[in-house]
Amino acid sequence: MKNKLYGILFLLSSVVFSQELPPIVKYAPNVYGAGNQNWMISQDKNRFIYFANNEGLLEFNGTSWELYPSPNETIIRSVKVIGAKIYTGCYMEFGFWSRQNDGKLKYTSLSKTLKKSILDDEEFWNIWNYEQWVVFQSLDKIYIYDSKSGHFNIIAPQHEITKSYRTSSAIYYQTVNEGLFEIESGKGHLVSNNPVLIQNRIINVFASNEGLLIQTQWNGFYKLVGNILTKFSTDVDTQLASSSIYNSKLLSDGSFAIGTVSKGIFIITPDGKLKYHISQSNGLSNNTALSLYEDGDKNLWIGLDNGINCINLKSPVQSFTDDTGILGTVYASKLFNGNLYVGTNQGLFYKKYQSNQEFQFIAGTKGQVWSLFEYQGTLFCGHDSGTFTVNEGVATTIFSMAGTWKFGIIPGYPNFLIQGNYYGISVLQKVNNQWVYRNKIAGFDYSSRYFEVTQSLDVYVSHEYKGVFRLHLDPDLLKTTPFFTYTSPTKGKSASLITFNNVIYYAYKEGIFKLNPKTKQFEKDRLLSAVFEKDEYTSGKLIVDNTNKIWLLSKNYIHYFSLSKLSNQLKENVIPIPASLTNSMLGYENITQISNTIYLIGTTDGYYMLNINDLSFKNYTVSISNIAVNKLNESFKNCAINEAGSFDYDVNNVTLSFTVPEFNKYINAEYQYALIGFQDEWSKWSARPTVNFKNLPPGDYVFKVRAKFLNSVLENTAVYAFTVEKPWYNSNLAMFFYFILLVLLARFIHKTYKAYYLKQKEKLIEENSILLEIKELENQQQLMRIRNEELSHDVDLKNKELAASTMSLNSKNELLAFIKEDLKKNAENGGISIKSVISTINKNITEEDSWKVFKEAFDNADKDFLKRVKIAHPSLTPNDLRLCAYLRLNLSSKEVAPLLNISVRSVEIKRYRLRKKMDLTHEQGLVEYIMAV
Repeated sequence: MKNKLYGILFLLSSVVFSQELPPIVKYAPNVYGAGNQNWMISQDKNRFIYFANNEGLLEFNGTSWELYPSPNETIIRSVKVIGAKIYTGCYMEFGFWSRQNDGKLKYTSLSKTLKKSILDDEEFWNIWNYEQWVVFQSLDKIYIYDSKSGHFNIIAPQHEITKSYRTSSAIYYQTVNEGLFEIESGKGHLVSNNPVLIQNRIINVFASNEGLLIQTQWNGFYKLVGNILTKFSTDVDTQLASSSIYNSKLLSDGSFAIGTVSKGIFIITPDGKLKYHISQSNGLSNNTALSLYEDGDKNLWIGLDNGINCINLKSPVQSFTDDTGILGTVYASKLFNGNLYVGTNQGLFYKKYQSNQEFQFIAGTKGQVWSLFEYQGTLFCGHDSGTFTVNEGVATTIFSMAGTWKFGIIPGYPNFLIQGNYYGISVLQKVNNQWVYRNKIAGFDYSSRYFEVTQSLDVYVSHEYKGVFRLHLDPDLLKTTPFFTYTSPTKGKSASLITFNNVIYYAYKEGIFKLNPKTKQFEKDRLLSAVFEKDEYTSGKLIVDNTNKIWLLSKNYIHYFSLSKLSNQLKENVIPIPASLTNSMLGYENITQISNTIYLIGTTDGYYMLNINDLSFKNYTVSISNIAVNKLNESFKNCAINEAGSFDYDVNNVTLSFTVPEFNKYINAEYQYALIGFQDEWSKWSARPTVNFKNLPPGDYVFKVRAKFLNSVLENTAVYAFTVEKPWYNSNLAMFFYFILLVLLARFIHKTYKAYYLKQKEKLIEENSILLEIKELENQQQLMRIRNEELSHDVDLKNKELAASTMSLNSKNELLAFIKEDLKKNAENGGISIKSVISTINKNITEEDSWKVFKEAFDNADKDFLKRVKIAHPSLTPNDLRLCAYLRLNLSSKEVAPLLNISVRSVEIKRYRLRKKMDLTHEQGLVEYIMAV
């Protein structure tokens, strides 16, 4: 018994419930900002979605949510868009909402005129329209409102109304213990009182070619043809019988969506076959579906007991999510012999393709699977434990010495395969129709996650932490010559290497490089590298599919390139699915071509299927959803959207919101805007649906916004014109008044100045006469000053003449001294007695008197020279000053000697001593210095 129990537990742990589902967009209450429960859903012509929510009317425009509290602060139970009005029903109140100029909704009550007719505690659970009439259904009455005349007709059955229903040509309702009724001529007409319809609560009524298809809460579907009621069996009758059905919806393709209280929703085909069962265990936010609605894009909206979900039924994407954690992150996948194999971090799993079978675990493959490779009818599995071959769910080990990354074909060696391992490269060989391990390539021991082999047996290996290697295999595939390490391109995180169109490409964060076969050097490919520009790089993983397309993934897009049919140029295709939604393992992304147009993309919690042929869109339109303005540091005020705006100069912060009402989980709209008059160039494409312009200067502006969806620019451009007014002191009227004041002021100033200048002219004439008299006196004084200067000049001239006379006197003394010496010589030689002559000469040589005369004349000629010298050099003696005076006259030593009555040698000595007293340097000339004083 214990072994059996373990076997059952192992089987359960090895099985993953498998169902590829359309994408589900989940909106939690904290996202949309309203109550948990949503009772009814509707959509308007702009594709905005409305929800009857516990806290009011909830509006979603594809970008932002807006909650309008119910008029009496009660739960809104029903909502229906009819024309331009949104009708709602709540507790003892119903009416409609209409859109105002500022884009907001305003409520108008219809029930206030029927206060006497509305019962106490009455709630309105359903709203239907038929031609010009609007039907409000409570549990007690049905109110029929004529939207043209404004009159009401009331149907009040004897028993409680369980629910009402709408088909293409009629409105039905069920009452307790009475059966099914149809509204005809404003009254209830019994359609059938079959016991089945009396004993079972009817959830919905659908029109069929034969009659009516009626769905009950517990017992499934019945067909009513005339008065005959027969059972309509489906594949889900047993499951529905164990779950209370709350509502259902006929979809546009004829399928039925069935919402339950405890098992999520079922979608069945028109003939009753199960198409999808979606519950909380495989995608829904909650198992209780309170409301269902199919929008204009065939999305199925579900109002849940706790939140809102949107299922993209027509999406080109089908996803499988493993909420159990048994499957794990998908690293590799392969369609082989009708089975879909997925390799994960938990092992290798498989199931029949396009079936709802469970994924089965393949025994012996527990652990990390890195790759799946098909060659010559054999499926190979690269695993953390080595290499396996796989057939019909059975794995056979052929290599277990090291983990295996990938496999490659060796050109010219059809019965050999090369595989990259954790510790190098090894060779597999086909022997007797069985693949076996042959040998490891000697001479290369680095991990080889990515490698490519050329015709010449050159092997290029990408190592994430060491860069790119090139090695050459010998013909026997046993060893390699010493390998070459590239310095460019360099190593890179999440880098990869692959062959595409017979060219080897290497990708990392700096771009995508291709190998030049002649130079064996890598050169940057500008076209492919453009994918990683503008901070778009997330991973360098390159993938080549079976139809020779190369795939790359960036931050916001999936890219694939294919060869043009008419040229050798690459054609780029972009799928705007961001990496945040693909949820792939960075650096280990995997895309497998399942069929011509369907691709499987692995994620961290499963995978999704992408049909590239279904990547199309309807003609969506972009619209401005909200315009708000404010002063600095003040609250925003909403403005009219459909008319030009005019704002005060200080209300110049403008916020504009825009939207494309699409609800696809994986594909987002992108926007581009311009503000003519401020930012005339279009902005960069961005998914951000709002823009704010701050502190706009006064002027006229035109805001334009356009959008693209699936890389196609939508046809329309939303436009909004507005003006920021000039301040009152800068307005045109103010300018006119300024001009008038300026003219008046100019005239006043002109008159004032004219009077002033006339007065000034008279005053000037009077002043000029006085000035002429003063000028004449000044001229006389000038003449006197000139005469005084001439007299002073004459005095200076006389002084100079006196100095010259003194010099002449000195010359006389020199002559007399010479005569005296000569006479002395003659007397000593016994000549005549000339003592009396000498005495006479001595009396006439008056050196001191001559010096005094000279000094006085010198001072007159060269004022204050001796004082300046004395101040500059206080240590100078009178004899030194005397020498300075002679040198000032530029006399030579020979000329100075007789004046001092000394020899020339003595004069030189005096000059030397004078230099020392004046502290002159060797380079300074004594005479030049004295001349400069």
